[in-house]
Amino acid sequence: MIYSANINGYDVEAYYSEDNVNEIFIPLLRKLTAMQQDKGRRILVMLAAPPGAGKSTLLDFLEYLSKNTDGVKEIQTIGMDGFHHYQDYLLSHETVRDGKTIKMVEIKGAPITFDLDALSKRVQLVASGEKCGWPTYDRNLHNPVEDTIQIDSDIVLLEGNYLLLDEDGWKDISSMADYTIFISADEDMLRSRLVERKAKNTPLEAAKKFVEYSDMRNALEVLHHSKKADLNLEILENNEYKVI
Repeated sequence: MIYSANINGYDVEAYYSEDNVNEIFIPLLRKLTAMQQDKGRRILVMLAAPPGAGKSTLLDFLEYLSKNTDGVKEIQTIGMDGFHHYQDYLLSHETVRDGKTIKMVEIKGAPITFDLDALSKRVQLVASGEKCGWPTYDRNLHNPVEDTIQIDSDIVLLEGNYLLLDEDGWKDISSMADYTIFISADEDMLRSRLVERKAKNTPLEAAKKFVEYSDMRNALEVLHHSKKADLNLEILENNEYKVI
């Protein structure tokens, strides 16, 4: 089926095959429903994937599917982008990349540019079952906007690039999940998608340069330094998913 949505300010159209819907996505929703009912409390699901893998669109689709499928509980989906450090922080703090000292803003989107402590504390609230606010990221303001979402669902699905990173700090976050999902993808496919996305508002050569300097490094870190999940998927060129 063709699924249209507005994701992070962009109109997107994605194709999800009938096989994927019936053999992967609906069984996943049924599994999460049964898990929540068995535990008798809110469950927190984390989905990690490299940039360009379509995770935000997939989560939007899964939320839609949960509202339109008999016998499954509705899920609430959220993302970790609202935990970027504020722009002022990124402009005033430095890091080292390729032996050169740079402003953090130059690699915005890398793990170091997120407020890991704030993310961890809020995830802990969500995992505990509390009703709480959740921030989103405004691309026009280049900053998070606090508490734009109120979390009150019994099944919450959180997505983000680095949620399953096998590194200090990030490991503490993933340990709070009741269930984890990871999506991998071919590196060349990701590169092509990222350049296409960046080129929507940047000249092509500049887009290619940015992707190699920033986005692809982030993608490779996710692909090669994430923990194995409970459900591991791969997205293919034709947008088909397969379980691996």
